[in-house]
Amino acid sequence: MTSRMTAQDASYYYLETSNTPMHVGSLAILEPPEGGLDYESVLRLVEQRLPEVPRYRKKVREVAFGLSRPVWVDDRDFDITYHVRRSALPKPGSDEQLHDLVARLVSRPLDRTRPLWEMYLVEGLANDRVALFTKSHSALVDGEEALDIVQVLFDKEPVPREVPEELWMPEREPSESALLVGALAELVARPGEGIAAVRSAVGDLTATLTETVDAVGRIARTAAQSAPETPLNTQISRSRRFSVVHSDLEPYRKIDGARFRWLRVYTQDPDDCGDNDTIQVHPQGEVSSFLLDLPVGEPNAVVRLSHIAHAGEAYSRQRRRVAAQTMVRLSGFAPATMHAVGARVAMGFSQRMFNLMITNAPGPQHPLYLTGARLLEIFPVSPLLKNQALSIALTSYDGKIYYGLNADRDAMPDVDVAATLIQESLEELTDAGR
Repeated sequence: MTSRMTAQDASYYYLETSNTPMHVGSLAILEPPEGGLDYESVLRLVEQRLPEVPRYRKKVREVAFGLSRPVWVDDRDFDITYHVRRSALPKPGSDEQLHDLVARLVSRPLDRTRPLWEMYLVEGLANDRVALFTKSHSALVDGEEALDIVQVLFDKEPVPREVPEELWMPEREPSESALLVGALAELVARPGEGIAAVRSAVGDLTATLTETVDAVGRIARTAAQSAPETPLNTQISRSRRFSVVHSDLEPYRKIDGARFRWLRVYTQDPDDCGDNDTIQVHPQGEVSSFLLDLPVGEPNAVVRLSHIAHAGEAYSRQRRRVAAQTMVRLSGFAPATMHAVGARVAMGFSQRMFNLMITNAPGPQHPLYLTGARLLEIFPVSPLLKNQALSIALTSYDGKIYYGLNADRDAMPDVDVAATLIQESLEELTDAGR
C-alpha cells in the first residue's frame, strides 16, 4: 500500500547529507549454536520476520517539483540478498578490527533507490563469535507504525518462534504522473501542507523543524538557550570512528543507592533525593527527551550525579513523551527501536541547543537468541548530527550495560580515550559509594 511520509519522517529524510547519514545502527555479538550460524539461516530468519516490519520492503519515491512529501511504495524489485549481506574479518578477527568495519559501514549513506536498511553478518571474529550489524534510516523507524527490524529477530528461546508464512505480493508502483496528480489533489484539499512541501524541496526545513521543536521543546527550560561552544561542535567529515564500553549493571544500582545515602547525610532531607529519571525510555513504551546542563566543572563525582538526577526529576514533571505503543506488543529486543525513536526526537531540536546527544534504552535482563545463536553483547550506534562530533548510545541487557560511541574520524581521533574515561568515571563513582 502506498502511503505518504509524515511531516516528521520527511524532515529526517531531507535532513540527511553526505556528511550526516541519518541511520541508526545496532551491533550484536553472537555465540553460534553447536551447528554454527551461517548466512543462509540468517537470510531465512529475516525473510520470515519481514511481514512484522512491512515498511522494510518499501522504498521512497519523491514527488516531482517537491509539491508534496515523498511516499512509501512497495519495492517490486525487492532483493533480500542486497539488504542482508555477508562480510568477514581475517581470522582471528579482533574487536578493534570489527569496530573499524562498523565505522566504515556507518559512514556510508543508504541507497535511496531501495528500502532504507542494510544488515551485515560478520564472520571470523576471535573465540568463534559472529557479529550482526544492522542500520536503518531514521525516516524508516518511527516506533509506532514501523519498528526496527532488530526488534523482531530475537527470541527468548534458542528455538525460533513460529511465524505464519505470508505470501507477499507487491502493489503496482505508481507512475510519476499518478504521484503528481495525488500531490495536486492534496494541494487543493490542504494548501498549507503544500507550502511546507515546497519549502522543503528548496532546502528550507524551517516550518517542519519549528513544528517539531514547538512540540518537544517545552520539556526543558534550556530550550531557549544556546549550548556553550565545545570541541564537540565542529564541522564533521564523511568518515567515522566507533568505540565501545561495557560493564556490569549492578555497580550502577549500587551507585544510585550510595548517592541517596550520601545526600541524606549532607542534606538531612530525603525528599531532596529525587529518583534518577533521566533515562530516555519508559516501560510503557514511550520515549522522553531532556536537555540537561551537565555539571562538568564539579570535581565531586557524587555531587555531579546528584545534579543530573535532580535535573531529570524536575524535567520529568513537564516532559513531553512520544508514544511508541507498538513496541510493547511484540516480544523481542525493543531497544533498537527505542534508540531510533530517541534519535528522531533529538533531531527535532536545533543543534545550537545542545552539544551531545545521548540515548539510553533499557533492554531485557535475560538471554536472547537469534536462530539458536545466543546474544552476548549489543552495542547501539546513534547517528551524528550536524556539527556534532560525537554521539553516545547505551543499552542494558542481561545484567550488563553496553555503550556505543560514534564519532567523526577527523574531529575525534581519540574516541577510544573517551571510552576509557567513561569506564574510569564509573570506577570513580563506585569508589565514592563504598
